[in-house]
Amino acid sequence: MSLNVATFLLQWATGGLAFLWVTTRRREVSLGYGWLLRGVYGLMAIGALVAGLRYDPLPVRDLSAAGVALATGVALWVSVARRSSGVALQRERAQVRSARIAEMTGIDRAEQHFDAEAPEFPPSLDLVAPAIGLIGLVAGGIDAGGPAWLGIARTVVGAAFLGSVTDAMLLGHWYLTQPGLPRAPLNELVRWVGWTWFPEVALLLVPVGMVSVLNGSIDDGYGGMLGWFWLACVVTTIVLVVVTRLALKERYYSAVMAATGLLYLAILTAFGTDLVARAVLAGA
Repeated sequence: MSLNVATFLLQWATGGLAFLWVTTRRREVSLGYGWLLRGVYGLMAIGALVAGLRYDPLPVRDLSAAGVALATGVALWVSVARRSSGVALQRERAQVRSARIAEMTGIDRAEQHFDAEAPEFPPSLDLVAPAIGLIGLVAGGIDAGGPAWLGIARTVVGAAFLGSVTDAMLLGHWYLTQPGLPRAPLNELVRWVGWTWFPEVALLLVPVGMVSVLNGSIDDGYGGMLGWFWLACVVTTIVLVVVTRLALKERYYSAVMAATGLLYLAILTAFGTDLVARAVLAGA
């Protein structure tokens, strides 16, 4: 198993873009959230391409990174071009809210103006980039060394794990800019973090894996400390997921902000779970 910067950046971008579709397909979150994530992950894909070409060229992975950046840019352009239509459920809620305000105050105040005749951004367009990225992840997994199936599985599952926790944290912040957004999209992403945690950890334990670090068969260079640090990250991540789910069950709006703070911590421990294992096992 190896720790390759280009593969890691492509992992992160591909996973994040895949879970962007999980959210955009609901047609609840405003377009700006998609613009933010496509911009961030598009730049990561470009970073993966540059790092790959500069330090460790792998043609299939690098072409895939270029394809991810291009597909993300196209999706971003289409979304901006069709911004006048908004998204279906956001549009409906804005109209209902405006009508309620007008009924209570007698003031006809429209919060947002939408063009009902304009075509909406098609969420399926957000699937193109991760589909292209998956090809590069397979190539990167094979190049990681060890059994090909294990390298591919660790790379693909790692992409889902890192992408889901990153998107959950970013979506938690988006509630500040879109008051009234239901908690269902955030709850869905938090559930995905929990669902991907188990295969992520299980695959990292498969020999040669973190069990060998914990029992001392593999020297981490720090007297076993990194192995125990990894285990602490593993346990803390799933605990934070559970506590975040409980926080989101509270009625008050502050619960969303509390959940976002917990997800800040979860993203740190999740990256510790993935990156520490890769760093230690790279020399195995």
